[in-house]
Amino acid sequence: MRGEHVPAVLSVEGLTVSIGEHEILRGVDIALRPGRVHGLAGESGSGKTMTGLAALGLLPHGARTGGRVVLDGRDLLGLPQRDLNKVRGRDIAMVFQDPATSLHPMLSVGRQITEHMRHHLGLGKAEARARAVDLLGKVRIPGPSAAADRYPHQFSGGMRQRIAIAIALACGPKVLIADEPTTALDVTVQAGILRLLRGLCDDLGLAVLLVTHDLGVMSAVADEVSVMRDGLVMETGARSQVLREPAHPYTRALLDALPRHDPAAPPGPDGSTGAPPGTDRDASPGAGGDVLPMEGQ
Repeated sequence: MRGEHVPAVLSVEGLTVSIGEHEILRGVDIALRPGRVHGLAGESGSGKTMTGLAALGLLPHGARTGGRVVLDGRDLLGLPQRDLNKVRGRDIAMVFQDPATSLHPMLSVGRQITEHMRHHLGLGKAEARARAVDLLGKVRIPGPSAAADRYPHQFSGGMRQRIAIAIALACGPKVLIADEPTTALDVTVQAGILRLLRGLCDDLGLAVLLVTHDLGVMSAVADEVSVMRDGLVMETGARSQVLREPAHPYTRALLDALPRHDPAAPPGPDGSTGAPPGTDRDASPGAGGDVLPMEGQ
């Protein structure tokens, strides 16, 4: 299996989170490796999003934590807020579900990208601008130089999500947490975003945590899969193992709810998986409009 012996860049070890009398997470273990997508799946309320927020120190006020979240040998749970602020956006970044709420409506997309770089990397205005345009091109925004001067409302939902990904990548993080990044998009645009994430993971060596409630979405791009329920990881393993031969009845129940069979089937030589081919309506011809057909849709 590709990268199976690569050391983890981020390790979640026995993570617990409690708010008041409620146990949200009850001993979560996950390892994220460079160049690999780790899918974290489960129904609403299972704790998958809370796992990602805990890694960034973005838990609700009053939350109590236990265990460790280790990034390059440092336990993020034990870092003072000042040190954690240096890690967020620099070493570990997050893409949220709805780009309309994560992008500032009054700032150009170029400025939103360059502010991160100037703060964390100390780049000058011209250098930061050039890097912002390059990033917009990497996430397949047509006409990236002109796009940098436009505002979020001037882009479609799929393009806004690509911009949110560009902002997350601005400082070259080692870990990218994508929290339901395609839920607010239609099926064909979802596929383009998933292909983009997969390509960035491969090209940049990112460790990606893909949080989703949809096993069909996860099966399209994940290398490893963890299935959560009630704050616990029910099982973890290679995609083909978990989705073809699940060890836990809960995973089997989720798979049985999919409208397609064999969600772990590998893509064919042309990249197809048996699902109907689609096109990313948000991408212009020649600008990355090819998509990764998704199973389970």
